[in-house]
Amino acid sequence: MFFKRKGWLRKEYDDQFVSTFIQVKESWTKKTAMVERSVDPSEDVTVDVKLAKAKYLFLLKEAKQRNLSIRRMS
Repeated sequence: MFFKRKGWLRKEYDDQFVSTFIQVKESWTKKTAMVERSVDPSEDVTVDVKLAKAKYLFLLKEAKQRNLSIRRMS
């Protein structure tokens, strides 16, 4: 009786997690593409790319731990 909401809350947080994961992945890919196109990227930009990659890898590990299947809805 009391645990009926647990599945609903988990689904809600998983949906938020998936949307955050997709946003972080897109941000990382855009930043890496920008660095690849630039001739001489500054240190700030390379640090920003490394930070975005670290965020992406952290969320990827979390998704694996939660047993989530992240598929992009088009």
